[in-house]
Formats: sequence, C-alpha cells, structure tokens
Amino acid sequence: MSDATSVHTFDSIHRNLGMELVRVTEAAALSAAPHMGRGDRKAGDQGAVDAMRAVLGTIRMSGTIVIGEGEKDEAPMLYNGERVGTGDAPELDLAVDPVEGTRLLALGRDNAIAVIAATPGGTMWTPGSSYYMEKIVVGREARGTIEMEAPPAENLRRVAEALGRPIDQLTVFVLDKPRHRGLVRQVREAGARVALHTDGDVMGALLAAHPGTGIDLLMGVGGSPEGVIAAVAVQALGGEMFGRLAPQFDDEREALEAEVGREGISRILDLDDLMGGGDGFFAATAITGSPFLKGVRYERALGVTTESLVIRAGSGSVRHIRGSHRLDPEHIFGPDRTAEVVGVVAD
Repeated sequence: MSDATSVHTFDSIHRNLGMELVRVTEAAALSAAPHMGRGDRKAGDQGAVDAMRAVLGTIRMSGTIVIGEGEKDEAPMLYNGERVGTGDAPELDLAVDPVEGTRLLALGRDNAIAVIAATPGGTMWTPGSSYYMEKIVVGREARGTIEMEAPPAENLRRVAEALGRPIDQLTVFVLDKPRHRGLVRQVREAGARVALHTDGDVMGALLAAHPGTGIDLLMGVGGSPEGVIAAVAVQALGGEMFGRLAPQFDDEREALEAEVGREGISRILDLDDLMGGGDGFFAATAITGSPFLKGVRYERALGVTTESLVIRAGSGSVRHIRGSHRLDPEHIFGPDRTAEVVGVVAD
C-alpha cells in the first residue's frame, strides 16, 4: 500500500477508530480484573487475550498483529502476523498487550493496564529478535533536551532547566532490575529522585509523557515491543522518546547481529523510526489503579466501572473515558462474540 493510500484510508475513520480501540482494551481489562490479586499471572493474561481478540474481530478494519503475544506456535491467539478485524479498509498495523504488568495484576499492585496501538499498514517498526531496548522518555515541556548518548546527569540537567526546576525535584521512572544498579546510582548522584517499579514499561513511558503524574523521565532498559506501543502514546502526547536495542543474552545478540548487524544494534531510534512518523492511535484501560487512571471497580449502583485513555498521534487529541458496564458479557462483547470469550466477567 502506498503512503498516500495509507494516509487517506487512515484519516477517513479518525473520528471513530480510537473509540473502537478503547472497546478492545475495556474488554481485556474487564476480563482480567477478576484475577487481580489471586497470584495467577497466566489466568488473567489468558482472559484478557481472549476478550481482546473477540472484540478486535468486530472492528471495521484489516488489521495485522505486528506485536502480539509471540509467534503462532507459542501463542494461539494474537500472535505476530495474525489478521484481525472485519477485513475492510483501512489496513492497520497493531501492537497489543492484553495485560501489561501480569505480575502487577497477580499481586494486586498498581499500574497493570490493557493496551493497544495502531498505525497505518506497513509503518510500525518490528522488533524481530529484539526483546530488550534501552529507552529515554520525556514529556512535551522537555522535548528537544535529551540525547540517548548523553550521561544521565547531563540529561537530568537539561530537563531540569527546561522545566524550570532544580534537579532534586525531578523523578525518574526506572525498572527495579539488577541491570539498572549503575543507572540508579548515577541518577541519585546527580541529585534526582528515583521511582523504582518492578514492571510496567508502557505505563512508565505514559507517566513520563503525561503531565501531572509526578514522573518526569523514564530511563533504562525495558521491552522492545513495549517501546513500540509506548512510542505511539508519547508522540500523541507531544513528548520525546529515543530507543536503542539492548540485547541482554548471547543468543539475542547473535540473532540481532544476523538480522541488522552490529551497526543496526547500536543505531538510535526515534519516534519516526518506531511508529513511522505519521498518524497513530493508542488506547489503554487500567486494570489496577495508576496515578491518572482508576482500575476496574465493582459498584452496586453502576455495575463495573473502567477508566481509559485514548490518544491520537496525528492530532494530539487526548480523551479520558470513564465507562460503566453491566455484569453481562453480551453487553460488552455482543451476542455473537460472547461464546468465544472464556471467563469474561466474574459474578
């Protein structure tokens, strides 16, 4: 498909696509929520996968899962390369994470979300054999200040200057992993604060790019697929993001060297590289709570309530959506799809 065709077909449904995608993440969140705090990572993820796939099948599009649950033999649903939607225009690349933060969900901790991103067909960067990526993310006010190769202290100094605050008032989201011991030390020595999180790579980028969350930057190595999903959100929010492949294991490095060479591994990727530099949609629904989205809640008067974020990269529009849902699978998935979904909503 040519660039002109991609843009035309994508623009023609811009008023509806974001709202359709949020139905997908709402369904996934509602299906995962009954498993919150029960200690079973797989059960919550499987429920969300089944629900997400069922609702994707109702959306008027010809979608290809570029980033999903894995290869076909290992992931029977939402695998990389799977075709979803009704088969009608437009052609879309999709990146999905039915539960970003399966451990957070299993332990009942904050920041577990259901998330999806879409770009015109053929524009989304594919990680290939890359599992890990080094990233740095800031919000709109600090755009143009960060560099991937700059030391943490220098990036912090520039961001602090852009925000008009001293460095000791900056907070950096970092995944709490052994590989980040040196990074954490450097951030603290520079005078900034560190918010350590066990999981939640996409949410970390959202917190850094979204105003008013208390997080000013994301730094460190996380998932490559999550980096692509986050890029669409960061672009829409007007922030800035850079990434670089960061293989953590010998077999990952060897595979990447065969695919992209050593220069490809060290190449710095920006938002244009990660999401094609054009339009894109991002939708996320909180399963457990976060600084700006409440998790799924069961209420006597309203049934089940959800809070979601829908954003469009091309226009920068941001919508916060609060939904109320009956405890009735057909209300969420429709009568034709309910039978496909396993364990959708708990009684």
